Amino acid sequence: MSLRELAVWSQEPKSDEAQLAAEDYIKMGVIKAQKGDIPEPYVMETDKTILVIGGGIAGMTAALQSAQSGYQVVLVEKEDRLGGFVNKLYKKVPAAAGEYKKPLIVDTDIDKTIKEVEGNPNIKVFKSAKVEKTEGQPGQFDVTIASNGNSEVVKIGSIILAAGWRPYDANKLEHLGYGKSKDVVTNIEFEDLARNGIIKRPSDGKDATRVAFIQCAGQRDPNHLSYCSAMCCTTSLKQAQYVRQNPDATAMILYKDIRTPGNLEYYYKAAQNDPGVMLTKGDVTAVTQSGNGSLFVEMENSLLGEKVKVEADLVVLATGVVPATVDDPILNLKYRQGPGLPDLELFDGFADSNFICFQYETRRTGVYAAGCIRQPMSMSDAQEDATGAALKAIQAAEHVAKGVAVHPRAWDVTWPDPFMQRCTSCKRCTEECPFGAIDEDEKGTPFYKPGRCRRCATCMGACPERIVSFKDYHVDMIGSMMKNVSVPDDEDKPRIIVLACENDAYPAIDTAALKHAKIDPAVRIIQLRCLGSTNLVWIADAFSRGIDGMLLLGCKFGENYQCHFAKGSELADYRLGKVQETLDRLQLEAERVGLIQVAIDEYNNIPAIIQKFVERVKEIGPNPFKGF
Repeated sequence: MSLRELAVWSQEPKSDEAQLAAEDYIKMGVIKAQKGDIPEPYVMETDKTILVIGGGIAGMTAALQSAQSGYQVVLVEKEDRLGGFVNKLYKKVPAAAGEYKKPLIVDTDIDKTIKEVEGNPNIKVFKSAKVEKTEGQPGQFDVTIASNGNSEVVKIGSIILAAGWRPYDANKLEHLGYGKSKDVVTNIEFEDLARNGIIKRPSDGKDATRVAFIQCAGQRDPNHLSYCSAMCCTTSLKQAQYVRQNPDATAMILYKDIRTPGNLEYYYKAAQNDPGVMLTKGDVTAVTQSGNGSLFVEMENSLLGEKVKVEADLVVLATGVVPATVDDPILNLKYRQGPGLPDLELFDGFADSNFICFQYETRRTGVYAAGCIRQPMSMSDAQEDATGAALKAIQAAEHVAKGVAVHPRAWDVTWPDPFMQRCTSCKRCTEECPFGAIDEDEKGTPFYKPGRCRRCATCMGACPERIVSFKDYHVDMIGSMMKNVSVPDDEDKPRIIVLACENDAYPAIDTAALKHAKIDPAVRIIQLRCLGSTNLVWIADAFSRGIDGMLLLGCKFGENYQCHFAKGSELADYRLGKVQETLDRLQLEAERVGLIQVAIDEYNNIPAIIQKFVERVKEIGPNPFKGF
């Protein structure tokens, strides 16, 4: 226990309160040691081969990075050729930062990358292939790959999902003229037009000297895609250079906002300096026929005027990025909790990769997301993303081989060891595990896949029979620590237990103590792996012992959750909704229990948060069980 932080720095020096706090924390520390056992790793035979799904720029980069690190790689691509959407591009934006200051376009060089992948002896490529099913766990995945009429099962250690994206369906954008005029094309279709040199109108083959680019076509729009696709503004700036290969042609970029992060701002400025590129802000409302073979682009709220019409020979729609997982689970996981990756509620289809804390890690242990499966991004960003995912996949394969946790409790050698003789098959553990680490047999009895387990102990908190334990963390251990906290007889001195998540709340408390902030002496703080491990029996036992209040401090949850274990604090909050029955049985007020979301950087608020809760408990009055 942290005597320095919880008793010395956060209490008044040499006070009775500091002495009593120190004694309590020593007692709890001794109990924790007594109740714990020496853990041993869960060692199993494993394979370290890395599966990469998707042969686009992200997938090929991940495969090369893994292979060059000495690992065997299996690469699965659904098309008959590697390269993905880069094959559809005529040119790309230069990758070198110094070249952004010029309106340059350069070759994609995708053929060189394909040749490098296909020539690497550590990479086995399946083309015209798909994953039929994925069974097992990290280190022991059995992946069935169907290719050219044949099926093959391969042993896999970890998986990188880089299956790419597709453009948003422009047929849904009738108000922008798509499908009504051959001269309205998407930005991907425009790449084919550019391959032939001077841009021609599809309808009659005449030179297109006035080309309008409509940004955010079906994007940042509640009726279509709610998000920005990250690469469309840069793509249109690049495609304006295709138009400008004809010095008499004009490119008109009509935007809601221009978004060119980082050094790409120089690329934007270079386009601004071209007199043949017009950029103006406005809301495009319609694309209509002009009557003379050209098109009118109608705008409002424009810098050019309240309502204007721009005449164009050709209109290019910057349609957005839709992840491939929207139409296909791709992995076809044989997990109780579904065949695909959980996706973000805020963004349709993108893999929930815990983007705040662990960018590549999905809620399926040993499966990592890279490229536009994870979020919209450019080619260069996808390559960087794939490198990060490859490093995580390598780490997963190595950790599982050693029998230790992958993340976020890296190197944790404990694992759940349930006493199945008392299991009632209530399914709470299987339903609440955020990572699909628990399956069920044909009778509905749960069984663990320890390689998938993140060691969050959410199952321990979920189990009403209290049969799930870790060697150094279990219900009896935490409950015994609570029962041995001193409870003052003085009714004016409450005793409150604070359960703090080890990832955000407890470090915030540590930081507050480091700054010598004073914490109310009424509280005793116990560190949990995750609030998801909170078992409701602790609440009943604590109040029966005379504890006056319990405060749970956990991570932020909701759309922008920060929980390292995805749903831990949210599940704790859900369970607390049922605690009223327990408190009613003890004839205690529900306000004696609270849960507050705390981010790791909110350490300055910790003393006030705790003080406010203590004052609330004082207003309620002492626990009637005090002294019994």
